[in-house]
Amino acid sequence: MNVRKKVLIITYYWPPAGGPGVQRWLKFVKYLPDFEIEPIVYVPENPNYPIVDNTLSSEVSQDLKIIKHPISEPYKLASIFSKNKSKTISKGIIPDKKKQSWIDKLLLYIRGNFFIPDARIGWVKPSVAFLSDYIIKEQIETIITTGPPHSLHLIGLQLKERLGVKWLADFRDPWTSIGYHKQLKLTKKSELKHKILEKQVLNTCDQIIVTSLTTKKEFQSITNKPIEVITNGYDVESMSNIELDTKFSISHIGSMLSKRNPEVLWRVLSEMVNEYKQFSNDLQLNFIGLLSDNVQATIQKYNLSDYINNVGYVSHEEAITYQKKSQILLLVEIDSEDTKCVIPGKLFEYMVSNRPIIALGPKQSDVETIIKETNTGNYFYYDDYESLKQVLLNHYDAFQRKALQSHPIGLQKYSRKSLTKQLSTLI
Repeated sequence: MNVRKKVLIITYYWPPAGGPGVQRWLKFVKYLPDFEIEPIVYVPENPNYPIVDNTLSSEVSQDLKIIKHPISEPYKLASIFSKNKSKTISKGIIPDKKKQSWIDKLLLYIRGNFFIPDARIGWVKPSVAFLSDYIIKEQIETIITTGPPHSLHLIGLQLKERLGVKWLADFRDPWTSIGYHKQLKLTKKSELKHKILEKQVLNTCDQIIVTSLTTKKEFQSITNKPIEVITNGYDVESMSNIELDTKFSISHIGSMLSKRNPEVLWRVLSEMVNEYKQFSNDLQLNFIGLLSDNVQATIQKYNLSDYINNVGYVSHEEAITYQKKSQILLLVEIDSEDTKCVIPGKLFEYMVSNRPIIALGPKQSDVETIIKETNTGNYFYYDDYESLKQVLLNHYDAFQRKALQSHPIGLQKYSRKSLTKQLSTLI
């Protein structure tokens, strides 16, 4: 009988945390035992999660060893100024520059310059002291840190230097090149400190894991350490047959932030509503998650407000139900150079829902490549008016014939179990 290899996974997000940050390692941990690896998960004892989804706790195995240590969260202190504003910033949602109040500016300045790399920096020192003893006692040879928050990589850095353990650094998002980084009102000194810490982490760990090819290329300019791309993926969800919406529903799952606002889509839909009477009776826009005021105002400008079904945040299980019953799934990314590397976790769940995807985002993005490779939908740029309208007309025609569906190919490599197998070879 093989002896299972122990691996310590250091993560901030863990059930009952909701949102995309928790899914990746929840699923890796689920399947690692199938590859003779025993995961031990280290998480904060008293975290201040911006989104909670209690249904995810049922996915955690009773046999899993979870160790916890207290964390001091500055967002609790920041809520003295404004509870809503501190919660919004802790979600990574930064108000539009023109609409920022003096409290927004102050909180961003403090967050950016006093907490480097992020607001969980205070957990590093106590975690290193606590985990040093634990690693020696349990004879653990391999640790994995996952960020954001990237301060967790500093725990890995210090444990590597102190104990010489094998260390894998997993980047669910880039560090200094992520879109919101530029909005943190960093001083030149703070910006330099981020760069120094990023370089130190990338050059000290034994193995880097990233979720996109674009991030791999970016990191290759900073380090010669081995970099493996392990994307997010889909899990097999056992659900009874879900009936499709009777409306021509276009559903967006997740946060629809102010800059994630494809005006070209609202314009096309507005024209179709005016041109086709039946279409105006059938259209429904589902927003499952946060819908920003800015996006709502733009939709209103195109006289589409009556078609909005603003559901708000739901559990992961409910989100999957919405995906499977929607006629079309909408994926929108900010049209920016910084977002070419962003591959939302929901993309892979979209891909196995058997519903066609309409995606809008920047040119030459990793999402565009994956959608084309898997034949799961259509990808458009923010100026693709004619082709977007034609595809939507084709989809509506198929909907009327009850023949609207996607025809995916080669999805197996994105299954959570296949991705965990890839991870297990690195461990």
